[in-house]
Amino acid sequence: MNLAFVETVIRGGYGGSGSLSKNLSVITWAWVTIAASLALSVIGLYAIDLAEAHTPERSPSGTTIRQAIFLMVGMSAAIFAAAPHYRLLRFIAWPSYIISIALLVFLLIPVVPESIVKPRNGARGWINMGFADFQPAEVAKIAFVLTIAGFLRYRREHTRWRGLLAPGLIAAVPVGLITLQPDLGSASLFVPSLFAMLLTAGARLRHLVLIVFIATAAAPASWPLLREHQKRRFVAIVQQIRGSDEGAQDINFQSFTAQRLVGAGKIVGNSDASTRALVFYNRLPEAHNDMVFAVICLRFGLLGGTVVLVLYLIWAASALATAWFCRDPFGRVMIVGLTAFVGVQALINIGMTVGLVPIIGVTLPFVSYGGSSMLTSWLMAGLVLNAGLRRPDSSMMRSDLELPE
Repeated sequence: MNLAFVETVIRGGYGGSGSLSKNLSVITWAWVTIAASLALSVIGLYAIDLAEAHTPERSPSGTTIRQAIFLMVGMSAAIFAAAPHYRLLRFIAWPSYIISIALLVFLLIPVVPESIVKPRNGARGWINMGFADFQPAEVAKIAFVLTIAGFLRYRREHTRWRGLLAPGLIAAVPVGLITLQPDLGSASLFVPSLFAMLLTAGARLRHLVLIVFIATAAAPASWPLLREHQKRRFVAIVQQIRGSDEGAQDINFQSFTAQRLVGAGKIVGNSDASTRALVFYNRLPEAHNDMVFAVICLRFGLLGGTVVLVLYLIWAASALATAWFCRDPFGRVMIVGLTAFVGVQALINIGMTVGLVPIIGVTLPFVSYGGSSMLTSWLMAGLVLNAGLRRPDSSMMRSDLELPE
């Protein structure tokens, strides 16, 4: 690490008494991202309560209260993430990446007692912290984005085939470890984010398209490596596409129930009490978590579902607008990577709910129940705000070019 550069950043170049006010820009698209994050989180709180409190008299449920606490922690984390200049995060990128990899490896150690790592639905993805469960795959997303953004910020090797190898290896390690848990849902989010960051950094589109084509062609070869329940999920979605109701009381029960509740919402939805009763008596699995979008559509109908989609579009559009106005390569690539994670995750979750993609256990960012998910989502929003608030001057950007790798 170049200590002289860090001192310059702290004292003068970024945020010191001489330039803090000059480099801060309070008017930024990132505030729209924060507003969309808050709106989605509030909608999520209400939807979780609808799913967990079976009658209005039992509201708020214990799960709702815990989610409200997670929201407060997440918003506090966003403030923390927005405080130091985002360019200083380059210096913790690799350490955070290594720590996240170590945690992912820890999850896979078979001798770790179940009191610490207890499998859920066959996946070893959570560490019991006593007061809450921690999912390392969530924070690994941020460590991955910071590492790739720092790696790509001024390089040009990725414009050639050979230069794509190093970013690919950086992505392959967490993807492989998360797949072994097994958690195909979380693992599937890293590649779209990597591609988005590579494109932003100047990689050639034709190279990436060819890689996708080769990977798609080779995908059937991984079929023997999948576990039995994972294979059944893919078979189930094929059955749905064909219009078959096979597995409606088995592997497709969750999907069919979610789709039925989405349809029951019609255009404007149902009353509060009716929604709680319908969710309870239909026994929708993971109604407060993976299938929370079905609860929103049941309560508010097509209009409510559309509002949620629009909020995600606003989140992504305002974040990308922030990236557009960010002149620093590290900040721009970082924002695009975070946006890809949020956007792709939301699309997959909604696709799961309406039967367009297999159910692979992906939460809805800011909306689904979960402390790790809420914390990571708000940290991402805080990092977008961080980059939006600060506009690096050209002299500091030139000095960064001279930093040793």
